[in-house]
Amino acid sequence: MDRNRKWVPSFGAVLLILLSHMTSALEVPLDPKVLEGLPQPPTITLQSPKDYIFDPRENIVIHCEAKGKPHPSFSWTRNGTHFDVEQDSKVLIKPGSGTLVIDISGEKAEAYEGTYQCTAHNEHGTAVSNSIVIRQSRSPLWSKERNEAIVVQMGVSLVLQCRPPAGLPPPVIFWMDNNFQRLLLDKRVSQALNGDLYFSNVLREDTRSDYICYARFPHTQTIQQKQPISVTVVDNSPEGERRPGFMMPLGTTSTKMVLRGETLELECIADGLPTPEISWQKDGGELPSSRMSFYNFKKTLKVSDVNEADGGNYRCTATNNLGTLHHIIKVTVKAAPFWVSAPRNLILAPNETGILTCRVNGEPKPKITWFVNGVSLENAPEDHSRKVDDDTVILSNVQSGSSAVYQCNASNEFGYLMANAFVNVLAEPPRVLTPPNRVYQVITNNPALLHCASFGSPIPTITWFKDIQTSVKNGDPYVIHENGTLEIHVAQPLNSGKYTCIATNNLGIKENHVYLEVKEPTRILKQPEYKVVQKGMRAVFECKVKHDPSLIPTMTWLKDNGELPDGRFEVNVDSLTINDVTDGDEGTYTCIMNTTLDQDSASAMLTVVEKPDSPTDLELTDQTERSVQLTWIPGDEHNSATQKFLIQYEDLLHQPGVWINLTEVAGTSTTAQLNLSPYVYYSFRVLAVNHVGYSQPSQPSSQYRTNPAAPDENPSDIQCVGTKPGNLVISWTSLTGFQANGPGLEYKVQWRQKDMDEDWSSKNVANVSQFVVSGTPIYVPYEVKVQALNDYGSGPKPEVVIGHSGEDLPLSAPDSVQIMVTNSTLAEVQWEPVSLPSVRGKLQGYKVYYRRERGLHDTEEETEQQEQVLTFSGNRSEGRLPGLQPYSRYNLTIRVLNNKGEGPPSPSKKFDTPEGVPGPPSFLNAVNTSLDTLTLEWGPPRNNNGRLAGYTLKYQPVNTTNELGPVKIMALLANETTITLGNLNSSMLYKFYLSAKTIKGSGPIITEEAFTVMDTMPPVGPAFGKVNTSMSEDGAVISWDYFGHHKNVYVEYIVENSKEDWIKELVNGSHWHMIKGLKPGTSYKVRVVARDPADPTVHSTDEVLVAVPAVPSRQVDIATQGWFIGLMCAIALLILVLLIVCFIKRNKGGKYPVKEKEDAHQDPEIQPMKEDDGTFGEYSDTEDHKPLKGSRTPSNGTVRRDESDDSLVDYGEGGDGQFNEDGSFIGQYSGKKEKDTHEGNESSEAPSPVNAMNSFV
Repeated sequence: MDRNRKWVPSFGAVLLILLSHMTSALEVPLDPKVLEGLPQPPTITLQSPKDYIFDPRENIVIHCEAKGKPHPSFSWTRNGTHFDVEQDSKVLIKPGSGTLVIDISGEKAEAYEGTYQCTAHNEHGTAVSNSIVIRQSRSPLWSKERNEAIVVQMGVSLVLQCRPPAGLPPPVIFWMDNNFQRLLLDKRVSQALNGDLYFSNVLREDTRSDYICYARFPHTQTIQQKQPISVTVVDNSPEGERRPGFMMPLGTTSTKMVLRGETLELECIADGLPTPEISWQKDGGELPSSRMSFYNFKKTLKVSDVNEADGGNYRCTATNNLGTLHHIIKVTVKAAPFWVSAPRNLILAPNETGILTCRVNGEPKPKITWFVNGVSLENAPEDHSRKVDDDTVILSNVQSGSSAVYQCNASNEFGYLMANAFVNVLAEPPRVLTPPNRVYQVITNNPALLHCASFGSPIPTITWFKDIQTSVKNGDPYVIHENGTLEIHVAQPLNSGKYTCIATNNLGIKENHVYLEVKEPTRILKQPEYKVVQKGMRAVFECKVKHDPSLIPTMTWLKDNGELPDGRFEVNVDSLTINDVTDGDEGTYTCIMNTTLDQDSASAMLTVVEKPDSPTDLELTDQTERSVQLTWIPGDEHNSATQKFLIQYEDLLHQPGVWINLTEVAGTSTTAQLNLSPYVYYSFRVLAVNHVGYSQPSQPSSQYRTNPAAPDENPSDIQCVGTKPGNLVISWTSLTGFQANGPGLEYKVQWRQKDMDEDWSSKNVANVSQFVVSGTPIYVPYEVKVQALNDYGSGPKPEVVIGHSGEDLPLSAPDSVQIMVTNSTLAEVQWEPVSLPSVRGKLQGYKVYYRRERGLHDTEEETEQQEQVLTFSGNRSEGRLPGLQPYSRYNLTIRVLNNKGEGPPSPSKKFDTPEGVPGPPSFLNAVNTSLDTLTLEWGPPRNNNGRLAGYTLKYQPVNTTNELGPVKIMALLANETTITLGNLNSSMLYKFYLSAKTIKGSGPIITEEAFTVMDTMPPVGPAFGKVNTSMSEDGAVISWDYFGHHKNVYVEYIVENSKEDWIKELVNGSHWHMIKGLKPGTSYKVRVVARDPADPTVHSTDEVLVAVPAVPSRQVDIATQGWFIGLMCAIALLILVLLIVCFIKRNKGGKYPVKEKEDAHQDPEIQPMKEDDGTFGEYSDTEDHKPLKGSRTPSNGTVRRDESDDSLVDYGEGGDGQFNEDGSFIGQYSGKKEKDTHEGNESSEAPSPVNAMNSFV
C-alpha cells in the first residue's frame, strides 16, 4: 500500500510475526467427523446478485444460505429496516435457510421493490449478505408519434432515429421491414449502438416506406415496434462526390468513461461519397489485439476486460479517395472497488493474535468500513484486544468466547464490496485428517507428496520420520510444506518405506503412518515403425514395453487419436496387426501403455500403397508419316510415386489383338514422341508403373494409320553354309509384316565365288527364309547378299556375308609319325600335318587311336584291350598320351578330321612302355591261428607292371586300448604266397601290411588283422558259451561266455514271429548287455552274434526267448525268508504291547502320541526290502508315483482317511494293495491323521493298529 504509516518498532515486529502466522492460518476442515464437535460462526454460502431484476409473472426468490455450528438463524431488512416475514402471508422463508420466496401473483409487484439484506446469526456471531436491490423488469410501449415522410437527394447522408422507450433492462434494437425481414447492413448503411440507422450516402434503391425499428425486451420476451418511416430518394439534384465527415460522434474529439473489467465500446460513423473506410489506432500505444474485436464493418471497436492501461486517446480515421478525416476519443478508465485480498476466516487459540486484512483497490480509491456481527465498529462494544488501522484489524491475546464475524465494506461512487470473515477462538488438540496407512505410489524421478492434513488449535506443528527412526528435515531431497505435506522432489527407489507424521500442539500429540512405494517407470523399448504396406496385405506394428512388475499395464492402440475401427484389427500383447489393409487404414497409429501411475506412448504412420490407376484421356497430336505425339493424364499413384510409363501398340493390320511394348518414359512425363513404321494400323495404350507394380492398361487411343514405303531394313542373321558336297545353303531371318513397310515383300538373294572376280548371281524369292545353290565346288568361299524389297521399292544396300560350300571327307593321312616314351605311363607323339587342300573342308583337328596289345612279361597272356582315342583340335602336329600301363606294348594310328568326318589312317606304329611299381597283392588272409603262431596267405598282384622282385611284410601287435606295438619287417621272394609266423603273443591282436615290388620300387600295401588264440580257450569248440537272460526294472539283461577273437560283437533281438529285420546293438568288450525299451506283455527272440569285416564267418549263439511281463514285477518274494518271518513275529508282538498300552492310557484319559510319530515318518508307505542287503529299499510302480484311487495326500505328507480304521481295504488305499503268491500282504499302509485337540477324549474310536505300526516304523 502506497501510504505512510507510523508503526512503533515493536508493533511492526508483531505485525510481521502475525502476517507470517496468517500464511499458515488454520482452515476449518470439511470432514463432517471433525466438524461435528466444532463450534463455528456463520458463513454466507449462497446469496442473490446485488442487482436483481425480476419478471412480474414469476415469484421473487432471494437466496440466502449459510453454514455454522450451531446452525444459524436468519432475519431480513428491507430498505434499512427490519422486514417481518411472518407478518406478510405472501412471503415465505425456506426451512433451514434464509432464502425468501415472495408470491406476487395478484399483487402489485412494485410493492416488493427495494433493497434487501440477509443476516445469519448463531451464538458465535452474525454474518451479513450484500445489499440486494430488487427491481421489476419493464417493457413500456412506444410513445405515439407521427413520422413525417422523408425525401432526400441521392448521395446525401441520412439518419433514421429509433429512440426506443427506456426498459429494464434496456431492449435489443434491430431494423426490419413489413415482412419481418432484417434490413441489409453494410459499410454504407449501419446501425449505431443507440439503435439509429445511418446512411453514409443514400442511393435510389434506399427508397421504401417500411423502415421499422423494433425493440426486444429480454426479461418479458416482448417486442415493441416504432411506426414505419418512409424514405424517398430523388435524383433531380444529386449530391456529388465529397470528402468524409463524421456523423457520430460529432466534432474532432469526444470523451468516453469505462469501468475496469467491463467492455469498452467505441464507434465512428462517417458520411461521404464514395463511402469512407474506417480504421482505428491508439495514440502512443498499440491496440490490445488479444482483447480487441471490430464490428459493424469496423465502425465499432470493442475492447473486453478493460484495465487501467486501456485508457488514452483512440483515433478513428475515415478515408475515401477525396481525403481523410480523424476523430479522437479520450477514454478514461474508472474502477468500482475490486479485491486485492479479501479477509479470510481465522481460527485462533486462546491468547493468540490474529490479523484480518481487507485490501481493495478502485478509482476513485474506495472507503473501507469495518463491522462486527453486522454492527459498525464505531457502534460496537469497546474491545481493548481489537485495533483497527484502515484496512487491517489486529486481534491481540484473544480469549475464549470472543468469536465473532467481521464485515469489511469497501465503496466508491461506482459500487461497493462487502465480505464476511469470522474469528473463531478454539482450543482443540491435534487431529490428523489424512487417512491412516495410506499408500502413495509414484514413478521414479517424479515428485512424491505425502500428506499430513491436520487440525488443531493452536495450529499443530508437523514433524516427519522415516521408518520410525530417521527424522526427516527440510533440505535435499525433502521439503516440508506449511500445510504439513512432505514433498520429495525426485523420488528414488531408496525413498520407499514407511513414513510417520506427528502433529503436536500444547494440548496434545497425534501421529499417522503412510507408506511410499517408488515404482519403475513405464517405457516403450521398441517403438512402432513407419510402415508402407500394399493394399490387401497385412501390417504389423510392434510396441514392446517395460514396466514395473507390481503395476498392471493396459495397452491401448489409437488410430489418428481415436479408437480403432472394428473388424480387421488384432491387438496382441505387444503388437497390432491389421489384416487385409485398405485405403481407409492409412493414418497414425499410437500405442499407449498405461499403468495406474504413468504411461508411455509412441506413434508410427501407416501408408497404404497399391498399383497406380490407369492413365486416361489418351490423345494423339503432331501427326507425321513417321512419328506422332501421345499425351495422357496420369491416374492416382496411391502413395507410391510412378516410376515410369510403358507405351504399347497394337498392329491391327498384321497382328490384331497382340500388344507390343514400344517405349518407356519417366514417371514425371505425361507425353511421349513416338517413332512409327510405315504400313501399320496403330492403336496405343499406356501403363503406369510404381514400386507395387503395373497398373491396368489405359483405354486404347484412336487408330492411326501410316502409309506404305520401301523396307527400312534387310533380313538379319544371314548365313551361308554347305550341308553336303556341291551345295551352298543361304538362310536368313525374315522380316515381319510390321517390318515389311508395305505389300509385296520379296527377298533378292545374290551370291558369287570369293576372289574369282565373277558377276553376282541373283534370285528373287518370297515367303521363304532360305535358298539352296547347287553344283558348287567342294569347300570354296562364297560372298552372299540378301536384300528386302516390296511394291514401293528396295531396302537399304545389303551387307556381304562370307561362307563356304559343302565339305567332303579328307583325302590324306598324317605322315612321319614319331613316338617318344617319357616314362612308364606317358608318351609323346609327333606327326607331319596334311596339306589343307586335301582336308576338303574346315580342319577340326587330329584323332590319335591307340590300343594296348599285351604286356611285356613273358608269362603274361595276351588279352584283347579296348582302343582309346584322343582328339587334338586345330592344326596340331604333336600331342601327349597319358595313363599308359607300364611294361606294355601299344599300337597307334592318326587320322585327320573335318566337319564331314575322318580321313584315312596313318601307318600303324608300335611302342613299348618301361617297367613300373606293381599293384597291391590280390588278397591277404590269416589262417591256422594258435597260441603263438599263425599263417598268412596272399595272392600275387593282378598287375605286375614289370618283373616281380618279391614282397615286403610288416606286422605289429595292437593292445586293448588300440595302441600299436613295435613293427617287424620281413622280405619275401617273388614266388612265395604263404608264410607261418611264430613266437607271437597269445590272445593278442596283430596288424599285417603286405606289398609287392619290382626294380622300380614297392607298390600299394594290403592290410589284415588277426587274433592269436586265448590261453583258456579249448582247442576245439564254439566261440560262444551259455547265454543267460533275466528281467530287471529297466529291461532284459543278457549275459554270455565268449571265446572268440572277433572285434565286433552284437546283441540282436526281434519280436517273436515277426518278419522284420533283427535289431542290432553293439556290445564290444563286454559279456553282458541290457536291452531297454521292450514292450510289456511281448515275447522277443534274442541272440548274440560275432562278426569280423575281414572274415566272412559269422559266430552266433542259439536263439533264446525272452518274455516281458505285462506289468513288470518289482517285488521280491521275501515271504519265505526266515529272517522276514522272525521280523513279522516281532512286529506283531510289539503291536500287541502297544495296543495294551494305548488301552490303559485311554482309560486314564490320556492321549496316544501317534501324531508325533506320523510327523516323524511322513511317508506312510511300508517300503519293500531289497534282495541283496535286506534293507528297506524304495518302492515305485508303473504309474509314476501317482496317488492311489481315493487317496488324498495333504501338504505335510500325512494321509487322511474319512472312514473307519477297521477295514483292511482302507489299509491298502481303496483295495489296490498287492499280495504275493503265498497270500502275504505287502501293499501300502495308511494311517488316520490324529484328530484335532478339541475333540480329545470325546472320541470313542480305538487306536488303529496301522497307526501303531506307523508309529513303530
